Amino acid sequence: MQKNILVRSLAALSGIAMLATVAACGDNTASTGNNSSSTDSATKAEPISGDFQGAGASSQQAAVEAWIAGFQGTNPDAKIAYNPTGSGAGVTTFLTGATAWAGSDKALSDDDIEKSKAVCASGQAFDVPVYISPIAIVFNLKGISDAGKHINLDAATAAKIFDGKITTWNDPAIQDQNEDLKLPSTPITVVHRSDKSGTTQNFVSYFKDQAPDAWTYDLSENWPNEVGQGAKGTSGVISTVKQADGTIGYADFSQVGDLGTAAIKVGDSYNEISAEAGSKVIGDSKLDDTAKGDNRVVVKINHATEAKGAYPIVLVSYDIVCPAYKDAKQGEFAKAWLTYVTSDEGQKVAQDAAGSAPLPSSLTSQISKSIEAIKTK
Repeated sequence: MQKNILVRSLAALSGIAMLATVAACGDNTASTGNNSSSTDSATKAEPISGDFQGAGASSQQAAVEAWIAGFQGTNPDAKIAYNPTGSGAGVTTFLTGATAWAGSDKALSDDDIEKSKAVCASGQAFDVPVYISPIAIVFNLKGISDAGKHINLDAATAAKIFDGKITTWNDPAIQDQNEDLKLPSTPITVVHRSDKSGTTQNFVSYFKDQAPDAWTYDLSENWPNEVGQGAKGTSGVISTVKQADGTIGYADFSQVGDLGTAAIKVGDSYNEISAEAGSKVIGDSKLDDTAKGDNRVVVKINHATEAKGAYPIVLVSYDIVCPAYKDAKQGEFAKAWLTYVTSDEGQKVAQDAAGSAPLPSSLTSQISKSIEAIKTK
């Protein structure tokens, strides 16, 4: 959709300017410094060589592909592969020692932290934000999505749709919020992730916070009910939604393409999805002081935000690494990789490739400090 392209282009130009300061809690200290020094150090460092594997969040896939190309531009002898198996599978693989890093849309659990002690040469694994993106409610509805139109949804209505309590598109709960649209009686088919997914947990956590009476399930990376049909990975959800009229699902904004998207009610307004709108939520959020452990930088998303223009369903995706590796070359790679990915250059590459929002300057100082803790010898 041309409108999506325009929104992403505007977001890429304004993403940095609109981010407010994220307040720091616990061991994390906010700063207004930028990350340009990290880019400089990555440029001056000895080139990385060898084979390096990563796995995890499919939400990051478009960004990771662009990061690999950019990183190999200055490290041509580094052979890097990323398998978008989903956050849960990626973390599980990392905790076997089979990969240098994991991508995850969910912060490490206490159990993950404990298990990582056996994988890392010393200390325990930690997570730092690398990718910020809204989660879209995507739909395929003849006469609406193919005409480039959004639908408006509040949290309770969306939750009831995904819990199978609203089953047709012209249900009064939907129609009353979309008086300018003539919605058909087409049955709604929910499409959800079949794999263990941080995107799922981020998505339903919005329902849990904002519509607890309509969404009574415990938080999990696994889809909690038997409604609709499952599909593996972000690309699987998108492909399945595209295949039939009346479908609805959820996916990282980077892979929406020409599907319809929902505008979400915030206060008295319905706000459309964009990188800029998603970033406003992060600017209105704090760091999670319950995330215990050295070097961790974990954001507690404020789904109740009333910031003007904010789109409240958003994920912060992390890279998970060790502070020291049993194979020193893996440590050298992890440090160089994270330095590049979180630098101004790396974040711009992700913006261009995936329409994501750049990391706020209030986080970059703490992120750089965590990366510097990685031992390379």
